[in-house]
Amino acid sequence: MTDATLSQSELNSMPSPAVKPAERKRASRIADDKRFKIFCGSANKPLCEEVCKFLGVAMGETRLQRFSDGEIHFQLLENVRGADVFLVQPTSFPVDQHLVELLIMIDALKRASAGRITVVIPYYGYARQDRKDRPRVAISSKLVADLLQTAGANRALLVDLHAAQIQGFFNIPVDHLFASPVLVSHFREMNLPNLTVVSPDAGGVERARFFAQKINAPLAIVDKRRTDINVTEVMNVIGDVKGRTCLVLDDIIDTAGTLVKTAEALLEQGAAEVYACASHAVLSGPASERIAASRLKQVVVTNTIPLNEDAQKLGDKIKVLSIAGLLGRAIESIHMETSVSSLFS
Repeated sequence: MTDATLSQSELNSMPSPAVKPAERKRASRIADDKRFKIFCGSANKPLCEEVCKFLGVAMGETRLQRFSDGEIHFQLLENVRGADVFLVQPTSFPVDQHLVELLIMIDALKRASAGRITVVIPYYGYARQDRKDRPRVAISSKLVADLLQTAGANRALLVDLHAAQIQGFFNIPVDHLFASPVLVSHFREMNLPNLTVVSPDAGGVERARFFAQKINAPLAIVDKRRTDINVTEVMNVIGDVKGRTCLVLDDIIDTAGTLVKTAEALLEQGAAEVYACASHAVLSGPASERIAASRLKQVVVTNTIPLNEDAQKLGDKIKVLSIAGLLGRAIESIHMETSVSSLFS
């Protein structure tokens, strides 16, 4: 066996959100609760460490190893009998490896008699396959939900699902968080002049409208047509963007093809500058190269997924915001049986 390692270990140095005195009081109450446990897999250990720091608790001890053929071996190194356990693991690249790792960890917790197992999935892989949009395709996001429940998950905490209706694929309670409070706060502080929020497609209009209302900005929409997987063709810009600072809002930046084409369309329509923000920085394939070569002013993302090595080379062109505080408050609310929705009121 060989120990699993993280290629983004340098992200450990990312600052954690400030904890106010009122938060310290609640965190200490959780820290003294022996029934509260938080564990993480290998997908985003830095984020889990930030959440633990925010809550004032120690991360649960585990051993994650691999056989020479790649099989995962996972062991809990502390007692979880009757405990309220939170397991942090985004199913990001390599998606299948991190998903199987998550399922094995859930199974280990179930067999160790954990009282309740809540999977905290900052990025839900396969979320884009949520319906039959062409003949003879799988609804993979439903399959993943079934796998998590079969493995033994009792509850799920998810962040910015690609399609909100995925919550209905689960037969267990689901709490759906939004990264928008973190992003809204950041752009309020930037105070960009003549700001217009732009939805890159019709499906994201509701998300963009909510964001625009929060920062008191008008809304524009880019009408696009998807010609194949990861291939899009920008059609029309709906709304006045001439002379405006445009902020393109999306949930996922994958290959960045749509994002770069949207930025070009906005600039061709007279936009002064174009920024972009998204919850999940998947940034696969040529994404980093496309962003570097684009006329985008800056791309702002959250740390639901660690930046890959290519994205880290983008320097000031990409900025990462932490959602550790948001996740920490939600985890605290679930454990203390208080309202999670109040975080967004």
